Amino acid sequence: MTDSSLASMSSNKPYLVKAFYDWISDNELTPYIVVDVNVYGVLVPMNYVADGQIVLNIASSAVGHIVMGSDTIEFSARFGGKLEHITVPYGAIGAIYAKENGAGTSLPIEHPPEEQEALEEVTKKPKASLSSVSSTEQSSKADSSTKKKSKSKASLKVIK
Repeated sequence: MTDSSLASMSSNKPYLVKAFYDWISDNELTPYIVVDVNVYGVLVPMNYVADGQIVLNIASSAVGHIVMGSDTIEFSARFGGKLEHITVPYGAIGAIYAKENGAGTSLPIEHPPEEQEALEEVTKKPKASLSSVSSTEQSSKADSSTKKKSKSKASLKVIK
């Protein structure tokens, strides 16, 4: 293989992470991933980040409906009792290992190309727009009549 054909290939990281996840899970161990939160696209609760990294338990018993897509791992998990939606691009995964015995592998952190970042930034953020709203006397009269109705006392009626 030439260097140019290697450069045009996609990352092997999603395949490695999925394979290690399956291997660890099939051996009835608990898969953990180490995530670099400085990589573009990482969505994790920042209160649990230490030294720019977070360690996540991705066992199927610990997360809600894990999806290992082609670019990211997405799942829901509870942090301090609060349900959070987690998104981790494969490039942000620094290691995957079994909690019980440490079996697994470390992986290089891959930052997305800057033009891809800029493109995703533009496509994800909708442009804000403002428009003027005209008011009429009729709408203000309607508002005042609804206010009068809502000020009446609530009452209960006994029905036998």
